[in-house]
Amino acid sequence: MGRYLLPMISVLFSTWSAVGDPAGSAHVDGAPPSKIAVVGAGIGGSATAHFLRQHFGPEVQVDVFEKGEVGGRLATVTVNHHDYESGGSIIHSLNLHMQEFVKVLGLKYRRSVAGKTAVFNGEEVILEETDWYLLDLFRLWWRYGISFIRLQMWVEEIMEKFMRIYKYQAHGYAFSSVEQLLESLGGSGFINMTRRPLSDSLLELGVSQRFIDEVIAPVMRVNYGQNVSIPAFVGAVSLAGAQNNLWAVEGGNKLVCSGLLKMANANLHQAQVSSISPIYSGEALQYRLSFTTSAGPRSEMYDIVVLATPLQASVQSGVEFQDFTPPFDELAGSYHSTVATIVHGYLNTSVFGFPDPRLFPFASILTTDTPHLFFNSVASVCPVNISAGFRRKQPQEAGIYKVFSPQPLDKSQLKTLFRSYYSVQVTEWQAYPRYGSSLGLPPVELHPNLYYLNGIEWAGSAMEMSSVAAKNIALLAYHRWNRQTDMVDQSDLMHRIKTEL
Repeated sequence: MGRYLLPMISVLFSTWSAVGDPAGSAHVDGAPPSKIAVVGAGIGGSATAHFLRQHFGPEVQVDVFEKGEVGGRLATVTVNHHDYESGGSIIHSLNLHMQEFVKVLGLKYRRSVAGKTAVFNGEEVILEETDWYLLDLFRLWWRYGISFIRLQMWVEEIMEKFMRIYKYQAHGYAFSSVEQLLESLGGSGFINMTRRPLSDSLLELGVSQRFIDEVIAPVMRVNYGQNVSIPAFVGAVSLAGAQNNLWAVEGGNKLVCSGLLKMANANLHQAQVSSISPIYSGEALQYRLSFTTSAGPRSEMYDIVVLATPLQASVQSGVEFQDFTPPFDELAGSYHSTVATIVHGYLNTSVFGFPDPRLFPFASILTTDTPHLFFNSVASVCPVNISAGFRRKQPQEAGIYKVFSPQPLDKSQLKTLFRSYYSVQVTEWQAYPRYGSSLGLPPVELHPNLYYLNGIEWAGSAMEMSSVAAKNIALLAYHRWNRQTDMVDQSDLMHRIKTEL
């Protein structure tokens, strides 16, 4: 189970059509853009600024607007002078963009601290990790037959196809929509996976219902706060950590965002963007961004704008689209609210069938999709800075725990999970799209030179998915500006790349 269960916890639509002719989006004199705006400084926005700098060169001015903290959903909270991840926590070893960011920024991998995982059904622990890998493997086979092997082969096949994106992007190819990107990697199969439930795909694969209920559902609950009715491609992204090759950044994952902005020499504006308007001067098109800083309201003109923030009504981005023809409506769909509660206290291990906390062997507990359970997971967490002598607190000691739940925990629920506690810090995230409705995938191009990054989350939400989208948009913006249509939405790319070599 060390390879098959524990890592799975980690790899934590209405359509606007593009308006106008993208091929006519460059300045008539062929001059490079002078100013580019990126709205949002999470991993998607900061990676976009970095890639834009790479492709457009040192002369273009890159302005990044962020109304909150740099890092977005990569964030930390402080308990007893130590920082802990309250948002996106763990990265998979195949996340090549994130790996490259850490390398070029001179950041370090956080030392991992071993810990066992169990699954709780509301009454008892039904699945648990041991110290013996072969015993875990035997238990999985005894309880689920070859379901876990079928799952492993399915995820590996999907990941092998998805890894093609790095070759395509290294050769400069871009895609004008999420559908085009997915189709280039996995054909119609990937597109279909965004439209059918994970449970249906796994049952068709021969995975047992029991395995889905007891292993897959707990992973979906901890990663997305939702059940196995989420689309199959989202589920595959969530399960992509099945090899246990997981890591995080020493000092906090949000350091990647601030580091990328600095390396991009981007101008960071702590500001709320209120509106975007197209401004035409002859055939040339620019955008007026109106925004509010601590000094008051301002506006600036930009040649290219990238929106790296969700535009659904539930997130309340505050951005209005003015004077567009035809007018823009808000994107359909909503984001799922997930509550992360960081508790400094004594875990009530008797809830899980261990009256003596000294006998409780688990660092994290996942839960099945049981109606009366008020939490999705509870885990002992380590600080973002781990010293050489660090050890995880024993269950009988006061430790730091992260609880994921669909709603804020009330006092009675906290008292159920903890014998006593010193502090409670609550972060309520609009964390992921609310999956399951057949809204389609949002567009990448909203208007000539106006791009939307977060649509990729509706195919799969993860740090690396945002990084892939950032690279794609930087390439797409560059090719659109320079009228390089042969680098966008090309078919049979694997063959093209081989002939280029």
